[in-house]
Amino acid sequence: MEEYASQFLSLTIEYAPKLALAIITLIVGLWLIGIVANILEKTLVTAKTDKTLIPFLKSLASWVLKILLFISVASMVGIATTSFVAVLGAAGLAIGLALQGSLSNFAGGVLLLIFRPYKVGDLIESQGHVGKVKEIQIFNTILTTFQNKTIIIPNSVVSSNSITNISGNGTIRVDMEIGISYGSDIDKAKEVILNTVSKNEKVLKDPACAVGVNALADSSVNLLVMPWCKSEDYWDVYFGVREEIKKALDANQIVIPFPQRDVHIINS
Repeated sequence: MEEYASQFLSLTIEYAPKLALAIITLIVGLWLIGIVANILEKTLVTAKTDKTLIPFLKSLASWVLKILLFISVASMVGIATTSFVAVLGAAGLAIGLALQGSLSNFAGGVLLLIFRPYKVGDLIESQGHVGKVKEIQIFNTILTTFQNKTIIIPNSVVSSNSITNISGNGTIRVDMEIGISYGSDIDKAKEVILNTVSKNEKVLKDPACAVGVNALADSSVNLLVMPWCKSEDYWDVYFGVREEIKKALDANQIVIPFPQRDVHIINS
């Protein structure tokens, strides 16, 4: 018993200072990491970084610093950290292979939040879906369609394919095709359309609306009407102006023809 007590005492004398120093280092280190994380958060807020990206970057920096701190503390106590780091790396590789789909979505989310091809509130088209961006998460982008449907698209798919940001520039051109009969006066039809469009309060004066012949179709001369508006007024202009043009053409006896076909009968 005396021998065991002597060994315990010698080990205590040898490791007690190291253990005390390690505990102090751990406590002070965690306190400093908290301060660094808060400073990083304030810096990102001041730099007007995307609100979705701020908590992610703060959490990522905090965990990286904590892992480094724990490895340092273990080394101070006398634990061999080389094998620990190797095990940690192997575990990270195994987890990465198992979650490679999720990690690709994670990487895509980081890229989207950093380069910001769109932001919350933008109207975009991606993967055949058109909708307003409701939320940009780390793994998914959530859209709300005009039918109030929720579309969830993985970020890996969004970041690696084409994205159309419909409302990104603040203004948008609303293209609509209007057909008139071949017997109608094109100049008069263009004048009526331009006068009608100019009276709509949501149509911008600059750039000015343009009207031109877009196609000589089988049954009609198709005019392309191109008014400009603010992005948020797109659908009001698209539906409202189209209805106003129809009423104005009717009032001026300009015919919008039905599909028709001429049949020639030859008596032999």
